[in-house]
Amino acid sequence: MNINLIGMRGVGKSNVARRLSVLSKRPVMSTDTLIEYEAGVTIAEFVAAHNGDWRAFRDAEFEVLGRLSKMDDLIVDCGGGVIVDLEDDGEESFSSRKVGLLRSAGPVVWLAGDIPRLAAKTAADSTRPSLHARLDAEQVMRRREPFYQRAADVRYFVERGDRQQVAAAIAEQFGLVASARASVTTPEELGPIG
Repeated sequence: MNINLIGMRGVGKSNVARRLSVLSKRPVMSTDTLIEYEAGVTIAEFVAAHNGDWRAFRDAEFEVLGRLSKMDDLIVDCGGGVIVDLEDDGEESFSSRKVGLLRSAGPVVWLAGDIPRLAAKTAADSTRPSLHARLDAEQVMRRREPFYQRAADVRYFVERGDRQQVAAAIAEQFGLVASARASVTTPEELGPIG
């Protein structure tokens, strides 16, 4: 069983994944890092090489998820857009194909955060390519929120707990380590689902 971490750009998926890896003694596989490695370019360069069109990246993401879904005992650190594909008109839609691969390998854990804070944080990061030609980051995040909700088996609101608490709560919930409970905040304490 893999643990698949999803969430918006900048929420702290990589941070929680590393902490969860230490607790569970499982390796972390980052979908974005694997795509960058295989393509030999950064995500920004990849998207720029496709004239700002994310379709090729979403297809590469699907291919990486296909390989990861055949592996076991991983912490999968998914890119922020893993839950979307692009329609012919360029608009995002829920990605049943990618979410299906994630679910086939283990639970999907949504790390949720404060959208205005995440949008401001990521807008200030010049290494992250624009998510949409006409919408700002906050608008894209708000449009994606129902997709995360639909994909998730469980949600942790990261803003209300520190990353170590979130990692420990996930480890305990999925039985990854017997001793992860040492001063852990429960999912309910971190925020309600829904």
